[in-house]
Amino acid sequence: MANTETSLKECLASIEGATGVALVDYTSGMALGTLGGSKSFDLSVAAAGNTDVVRAKMRTMEHLGLKGQIEDILITLSDQYHLIRLLSGRGGNGLFLYLVLDAKRSNLAMARHQMKKIEEELEV
Repeated sequence: MANTETSLKECLASIEGATGVALVDYTSGMALGTLGGSKSFDLSVAAAGNTDVVRAKMRTMEHLGLKGQIEDILITLSDQYHLIRLLSGRGGNGLFLYLVLDAKRSNLAMARHQMKKIEEELEV
């Protein structure tokens, strides 16, 4: 089992092209931990803003009567990918991992695979 800090470090170290990662509580919008980012890209602000994305998708699913679980949400920008992975196990309810990737240096399939592995080992 890995704690938050170890899991965030693992995301940046093992996912090629990762430039920032956060563990976020989407009920409050608070980042429980962040790593990476830059002066021009505040991960705490981005994490809080993406709680609206998660909430909107959950509301839409509810209105449509969809029963499936959200695994991840991908936002594609011209030079970045933003990957939101909702946590499902071991007290992760209400939390998501938010990963920022450099679009030129990353492989989305591998990033998704690695995030799932990291999620499985994360204990909150």
